[in-house]
Amino acid sequence: MCEHPLPENSGKDPMTPRTDDEKQAVVNRLRRIEGQVRGIQKMVEDDRYCVDILVQISAIDKALKRVGYSLLERHTHHCVKDAIQKGDGDEAIDELMKVVQQFSK
Repeated sequence: MCEHPLPENSGKDPMTPRTDDEKQAVVNRLRRIEGQVRGIQKMVEDDRYCVDILVQISAIDKALKRVGYSLLERHTHHCVKDAIQKGDGDEAIDELMKVVQQFSK
């Protein structure tokens, strides 16, 4: 367990703002996941077999992790790299390690 959990909203802005294409790619992925969640809700309403529902939940979990890893990679390549170059690397690395620990639970 993390001694100092990450705040829900850090109040920080990205060091390098996301491009419109990057934003759209993440939004599109999240919309697909949202559709999958609605599909699971319908499966529950239709009293579908538990294993079928669990398989879909697993697929959503994997899809969310892929989005998270993509954001984590971008954060490392931009925000953490920029912070290191500006001499604020220790703080950025500490924050990165906290989020990696939280994300990998």
